[in-house]
Amino acid sequence: MAIIKTKDLKKMSEKEIEEKIKELKMDLIKNKVEATKGGKVKIREIKRTIARLLTISRLNKISVGK
Repeated sequence: MAIIKTKDLKKMSEKEIEEKIKELKMDLIKNKVEATKGGKVKIREIKRTIARLLTISRLNKISVGK
């Protein structure tokens, strides 16, 4: 999972953001399972990317409402 830059996130549509959030949540679950088995994980990176996506989504909804 690569880090998604904020400028790339702002270019995404609302539907793409929702799909990416679902995908990242599934990756997060998989990585948590791997962590219990002692595998190398990127849980922090995934959580931060989900937070960025949710923030961008929320800002888009607020700007449309104005």
